Amino acid sequence: MKTSDFYYDLPEELIAQDPLADRSASRLLHLDRETGEIEHTDFKHITRYLKPGDCLVINDTKVIPARLYGNKVGTDAGIEILLLKRKGDNVWETLVKPGKKARPGTVISFGDGLLTGEVIDVVEEGNRLIQFSYEGIFEEILDKLGEMPLPPYITHKLEDKNRYQTVYAKNEGSAAAPTAGLHFTEELLEEIRGMGIAIAHVTLHVGLGTFRPVKVDDVEKHHMHSEFYVVEEDQAKLINDTRKNGGRIISVGTTSCRTLESAADEFGNLQAKSGWTEIFIYPGYEFKIIDGLITNFHLPESTLLMLVSALAGKEHIMKAYEEAVKERYRFFSFGDAMMIV
Repeated sequence: MKTSDFYYDLPEELIAQDPLADRSASRLLHLDRETGEIEHTDFKHITRYLKPGDCLVINDTKVIPARLYGNKVGTDAGIEILLLKRKGDNVWETLVKPGKKARPGTVISFGDGLLTGEVIDVVEEGNRLIQFSYEGIFEEILDKLGEMPLPPYITHKLEDKNRYQTVYAKNEGSAAAPTAGLHFTEELLEEIRGMGIAIAHVTLHVGLGTFRPVKVDDVEKHHMHSEFYVVEEDQAKLINDTRKNGGRIISVGTTSCRTLESAADEFGNLQAKSGWTEIFIYPGYEFKIIDGLITNFHLPESTLLMLVSALAGKEHIMKAYEEAVKERYRFFSFGDAMMIV
């Protein structure tokens, strides 16, 4: 299976640069995973594709303002860092630009010394481990100094930080938003609950590996970055009970999907657990838990496009994407949505 098999042509003007004023006003392309049949509607009408007894699974991770701009102590050279993974004891794995100015021992000052960081090691792919020092609460300082790390294809400045968060974001730790969830409003979630549909939550802290291009020709040789996830006991029970009662498990986003499939045992039972996942889902994968997926439109040749192709079949997906381009859907993080079921 070649990476180039997952290429499609996307006009640049279809890449959404700003979120819509009303989250649920996005368009929705519904794809029947068995027949390949396509329907067009608006996201607020997603309820017509849901049934009492179903369970939606959301990812309640919260994006942290992970991009920081500082100056090297001693030379005052400008340095930009991106927080990738919390390693404990105020140590973070980070991406630093320019890396050559950040050798071990380098001290960086942020916000006139409100926060300082010392580079203590260079790790995989040139990432730096930085030990931070500060007074007060790290998250509050980050909120004051940091910026949302928007994907590289978004060039517009985000006016409202909250628009790169889901309305149910709770557990801080992501470097990117689980974007399928950006379409939900509190009102729509209430309407869904009122239909007798359960809403379960899991947590997966999205890393920047989600935007990492596949650089190998042979899909199976690609290695995924690891991401931390949590499935709580009561949520695992809710999802398992839904399946036992004949309800469908509809994953909101590829991150919820990867969490569920990582925490399932060989018999398709979801286990309450936490850990790091490097699961890579591409055509040929047999899903253990999910029956359907709500997701955005993904980049050509990306691991996420491979995941949706595993669920609905590559032919159906590529045809649906062709239709979405023709119908001028908005693509990627702030774009429109797709439901595969």
